[in-house]
Amino acid sequence: MESRERLSKILLFVFFSLLSLLVLLPFYAIAIASFKPGKELIRYGLNLQLDFSIMSLDNYVFLFSGQHDYFTWFTNSMLLTILQVALTLITSAAVAYGFTAYDFKGKTPLFICVLMIMMVPFEILLLPLYRLIFNLGLMNTYSSIILPGIASASTIFFFRQYLLGVPREMIAAGRVDGASEYGIFLRLILPVMKPAFAAMGILNAMGSWNNLLWPFMVLSNSSKFTLPIGLKTLLTPYGNNYDLLIVGSFFSIIPIFILFVMFQRYFIDGMTAGAVKG
Repeated sequence: MESRERLSKILLFVFFSLLSLLVLLPFYAIAIASFKPGKELIRYGLNLQLDFSIMSLDNYVFLFSGQHDYFTWFTNSMLLTILQVALTLITSAAVAYGFTAYDFKGKTPLFICVLMIMMVPFEILLLPLYRLIFNLGLMNTYSSIILPGIASASTIFFFRQYLLGVPREMIAAGRVDGASEYGIFLRLILPVMKPAFAAMGILNAMGSWNNLLWPFMVLSNSSKFTLPIGLKTLLTPYGNNYDLLIVGSFFSIIPIFILFVMFQRYFIDGMTAGAVKG
């Protein structure tokens, strides 16, 4: 029996090691390409070949000292991601708390609506959402990017499932002690939700950081472009700046990588806890 368990552990280790290598190969390829001239990418594409005769730090020197708007785009994406994630987490947590802590008329139909929204692809909402933003006069503003995603259906669902595991007695104890409903939410519920916040924070940050389609539709001023839009503008019918594109793409991975490393433990705890509640 012990030999079978040991063999199964070895096989699982080998399997996940191979799976990790497959996942890391694209990152390795883009890291290698960031040290090569852009013309090599045009000729051979992304590859795993190390050729020290053509590899240099020229692309990184150009990234940090060249004449371009990369760090303007980077700053815009960073600001939008922080604002959108913070507002989404707070708003979605409040909605999920309402679904969990209170019994009110229409609670079940409203939650079914949340589930139905999760089933609708965003592309179907593009046209009516674009017309709404246009009629509100919010075109070419950061509000047009932040506001549509504040109440995320998937985040509300995850938080609601997570809060189902929080004892109702804790909320009742807060009320007995004289805490207001806002005080209970801010002082008792939010601290308990740290793992869930970490999990959804990382997922929402990735979505906001990599979002291209919607910002591309509502932003027209190049000084307000986000990083995905800015990198897209490097590829034009009149010329392609692959030197900046490849090193900029690799550099854009770093913030999300740092975020995941910092909150990895909470991310795993939050995902596993959210998966078993309900």
